[in-house]
Amino acid sequence: MSILLRIALILILAIGGGSLALAQDAPDAPSSSAAAPVTVDQLNGQLEQLRQTLADTDKLGDAALQDLRSRAQALQQQADQLVASLSPQSDALKAKLDVLGPAPEKGQPGEPPEVANQRKQLGKDKADLDAQMKQAKTVSLESAQLAGQIVGLRRQLFEARLSQRTSSPLSLAFWSSLSRNAPDDRAGLAELGRDTWTAMSKAWQPGNRTPFFICTLAAIALFAVGRRLLEQALLRLTSDRMPAGHLRRSALALFITLGTTLTFGFAAYLLYLGLDWNGTLGEEIGGLFASLVMLAWIAAYIAGLGRALLSSGRPSWRMPALSDDLARRLRPFPPLLAWCTLLIGLAERITAQVSASLSATVAVNGLLSLLVAGLIAAALLRMGRARRALLAAGTAPGKRPLWVGLLVAVAFAGVVTLALSLLTGYIALAFFEARQMLRGGVIVGTVYLLMHLLNDVFESLLSPDSRTGSRMHESFGVSPVRMEQAAVVLSGVTRALLLLLAISSLLSPYNAGPDELFERGSQLFAGRTIGTLSIVPGNIFSALGVLVAGVAAIRLVKRWLSQQLLPKTALDPGMQMSIVTLLGYVCGVLVFVLVLGALKVDLQSITWVASALSVGIGFGLQAIVQNFISGLILLAERPVKVGDWVSLPGAGVEGDIKRINVRATEIQQGDRSTVIVPNSQLITQNVRNVTQAGALGRVQIRLPLPLSTDAGKARKVLLGTMGEHPSTLETPKPSVQLDTIDGQSLIFVCTAYVGSPREVAAVKSDLLFEMLERLANAQLPMSTPQDMVLRRPPSESRTSVDAQFGAPPPATPPAS
Repeated sequence: MSILLRIALILILAIGGGSLALAQDAPDAPSSSAAAPVTVDQLNGQLEQLRQTLADTDKLGDAALQDLRSRAQALQQQADQLVASLSPQSDALKAKLDVLGPAPEKGQPGEPPEVANQRKQLGKDKADLDAQMKQAKTVSLESAQLAGQIVGLRRQLFEARLSQRTSSPLSLAFWSSLSRNAPDDRAGLAELGRDTWTAMSKAWQPGNRTPFFICTLAAIALFAVGRRLLEQALLRLTSDRMPAGHLRRSALALFITLGTTLTFGFAAYLLYLGLDWNGTLGEEIGGLFASLVMLAWIAAYIAGLGRALLSSGRPSWRMPALSDDLARRLRPFPPLLAWCTLLIGLAERITAQVSASLSATVAVNGLLSLLVAGLIAAALLRMGRARRALLAAGTAPGKRPLWVGLLVAVAFAGVVTLALSLLTGYIALAFFEARQMLRGGVIVGTVYLLMHLLNDVFESLLSPDSRTGSRMHESFGVSPVRMEQAAVVLSGVTRALLLLLAISSLLSPYNAGPDELFERGSQLFAGRTIGTLSIVPGNIFSALGVLVAGVAAIRLVKRWLSQQLLPKTALDPGMQMSIVTLLGYVCGVLVFVLVLGALKVDLQSITWVASALSVGIGFGLQAIVQNFISGLILLAERPVKVGDWVSLPGAGVEGDIKRINVRATEIQQGDRSTVIVPNSQLITQNVRNVTQAGALGRVQIRLPLPLSTDAGKARKVLLGTMGEHPSTLETPKPSVQLDTIDGQSLIFVCTAYVGSPREVAAVKSDLLFEMLERLANAQLPMSTPQDMVLRRPPSESRTSVDAQFGAPPPATPPAS
């Protein structure tokens, strides 16, 4: 750790010194606050100068066109700022004119001359401001059109370069042209080498020796041990501080990528800083070395990204589904591709620096393209060998995702087309393909890493088991299901945005900078509309922010009302729930209006929508609107409320009301099932509310006893049973009545009252069990025993009876 602290101290001192040196070398720039305001005439002059420069397009390269585009965009911003600054002044003049009112008509009393002069002057000033605003808006529009024209010219120039064809490297003309220009190219390279050595030798002079020595030692320390120490510290951080799960893996991959980029990038910057401490390198050599430092940052990022994704030393931390054998086979390719990227950028700058001949530039580009194609082809071959090795070992390789198969197919097709382009002489096209393949691989790898990282972040933060999820559940009352849904939605939205940005950068026709890529991504939906509603990404994000903030505020207010304020009032729980529900609907409508305002939705569009909705209501939405209005009536008048026991005879529904929504009411029946009843039925049909007025529950039992029963003794037993039950009320007191004598039975009617109708069934069951037991103990039977007597009817003959029971028939008397 002490070594890491020393390295950090050296970095801070070196970077601070470099920043101080750069600050000393930089010219004093005027502050924006002291700059004079731009005028319309100046804007018109700048616009005319841009047009004149753009008129000679044959002498303009891609860099000059890109600079002209930046100037046109800056001019457009200045014009917009001028319009924004003049608008308040115009509004103020209009307000003054409104205060003065219109000039009196003919035949009316005149006004004082001071008022007339003031109105005239104000009108003149407002007309001048309006004219300036119109001119500034025109300049803004023409600047935007000019920027679009420059983009078209850059695209044409790019396509023209790609379509250029030279002699094939297999032909003699290619090599003869290269040999003819070789002496001049060697002389240019030699001169550049002498200038570079002279500039670098100045770094060892006495005034620059100490900073050069310190920066070199710091760079060597970063190269040697800085990356390893940083990765070990980050590994301990992810293992100790982060929750267990996939977030550790994706975070470590990101840390490895950034650690490799920072260490190698800062090391290259420290070397450059030591060489150019006091501007010893000069303008040309210093610019070359500065571009080399930028290329070192890019190459370090490529190497770090490849190391993080392959993770050959830590298979358990590997993000892609790669076998250990394949990861070891592909391990050398990320640094090799990083060196290729460095060589490509360095070759482009050196050829431009020495003004190399066309044949030399084409040869260098062809050689670098061939190198990139060879590396990618070797990587594809190693992937195939690893797959065949798995099959030979009897292990089935993992199922490859569709996008991975497409990526491999694109890489294979790119290698084939690159080789064909080289052989046929389209070396510019081959060089472009090589750069695009490197660039596409970096973009795909970065997007893959960021997608997994964002998905793991949302899943970890919004997991019910995490610390953040527990706090959200305790503070905001968010259910675990809602947190999981929010994690899925946020992950999907961010991954979709990343994918759109990646596609826009992959499909860019030429090398685009960060500003251009951001503008391309932000203008993806520019100019597209849905009806009269324009799709503006900024408005969409603002509306999403308003929606999220509004929903969170509604939940907080409802929770405060339901858990803190309303429980301390005398309102019953049903009324409290009705208030919270109504407030939620009102606040929801308010949030909806605010979201429409953030989307810049025209009120006229809303009027048309409302008119169309009214037509739809007249035909097909009558029942929905009827239930909606009925729900509002139920929440306001409260003929039934949450917790009431209701019965709908017409629908055959009886149970407790659990929730009153704006469209339907949920009634829970005795078997714990829930019936969704439209609110209109509770308004238009007969509803029996058992518990609205606090009605008591009546337990009534009809008990038949034999006619020989001692009625007084039975009455005493039954009254004692009902009076001793803990749920029966003393007032009204229980009663036992002899209702009637039915045949051989006495019908007793036992009546008792309980506190709630919901207790009737349970208390009735308890009383029946107890009554049967006590009646049995008091020897009061429930029925009279009957004697079983077998009688023979007189009409039945003995012969038939004997025959029935199998007896022989009597002998027939002889005839007289």
